[in-house]
Amino acid sequence: MAEKYVIRVTAGSDYDLDRHTVVPVNSHEPVRIGNESFDAELYVRVRNYHGLPRNSPNTSPYFSQEPHATNNDQYSIAIRFTPKKPSSSSNSKASSTEPSRSSSKSKLSEDPPSTRSSSPSAGDDDDDDDDDEDSTDGISGEDLQFGNDFDHPIRDRLPPGFSYAMNIVKWWIDPGLEGDAYADQPYLYGPALSSFNAIHVGPGEHDPEKGGLWFEEGGDEDGLRERQDIGVPTTAKDRMKWALKPANRSRWVFQYGKTYSLDFFNPYLDFNEFSLRLPGFTLPIMKYWDGQSLRSRPKRSHTLRYVLRNRSTNTAYVVIMFTLYLKEDVNEDGSLKPSALETTKQDKEMTKESGRVPAETESVSKDEDYQEARRQFEKLDVSNNRRDMEADDSVD
Repeated sequence: MAEKYVIRVTAGSDYDLDRHTVVPVNSHEPVRIGNESFDAELYVRVRNYHGLPRNSPNTSPYFSQEPHATNNDQYSIAIRFTPKKPSSSSNSKASSTEPSRSSSKSKLSEDPPSTRSSSPSAGDDDDDDDDDEDSTDGISGEDLQFGNDFDHPIRDRLPPGFSYAMNIVKWWIDPGLEGDAYADQPYLYGPALSSFNAIHVGPGEHDPEKGGLWFEEGGDEDGLRERQDIGVPTTAKDRMKWALKPANRSRWVFQYGKTYSLDFFNPYLDFNEFSLRLPGFTLPIMKYWDGQSLRSRPKRSHTLRYVLRNRSTNTAYVVIMFTLYLKEDVNEDGSLKPSALETTKQDKEMTKESGRVPAETESVSKDEDYQEARRQFEKLDVSNNRRDMEADDSVD
């Protein structure tokens, strides 16, 4: 089934695909996205990529670097993110998709979030304004999230045993994930601080020989000092454990005007074969992508969406769409045929309607793929892995 489709990646600052920019996958040049709330530079790398635009590089030098070579990472979503201080007249929940025309390289603050003594309100002696001051300094580590969501129900698309599989994902991959796949607007978000595999307080560097934006866990001189002042561990693994505790996340502020480099990568999702790679075996997911096995009329396009967002304001910052199109619906030059654009609209309506079908989570029969996945998962010591992530005594 996978051979019938071609993938295209687009990005913007809201959910409207018509206003997105096509992402040049594996290019060392970024897609710039921005509005009054933020500036961002986005890099998407996919190993063994055979999607759109036509003639895209099938890989990136990024995957030859460590730790990605050893990990056999399959894809990366890297973002250079600079939040902006809201104007007094702006609506905090509004989001624009007008692209930014310049790179987001703002001056780094010399004072860390926990010891700001030279902030604009530092001259105020009223300690009762501390909460208001924090809210105007940046985005709380409690609020910046990264994950997947949908603007329509997907209850009918979920494979048998999804609830069991979701528990496995939380145990094995990211204990910080929270969501509701059976809601009218399903979501699966995690705190950015525990979701991104690498976080660098600073702009990082642009190195074409390493695939474009490149950085390691940590920060520039100011960024390292800020991390140290609020007790952030130096390694990525320990920082992710540290960020599982709300009290720790609340100490971190993504400051307005400061640039942060974020990288999300893993070896699990193979966009070339549309399969989930887990230790010891590979699980085909194409027939479940957008509910293939549960539909009497197959959809002609299918999407997977990643979102960087603000939990408190429900504002989307960066929205990345991985969309599968039937090859017959794509022109030779990579542009979409009218049939693809029309069926995308029709499929969206069909999805909303079919979402009214009650979900069957426990009584459905489990197919061979699911049974094999469960057998393999049960061999993994996921409970120990979870305890290691949540209760490592070395990380406060």
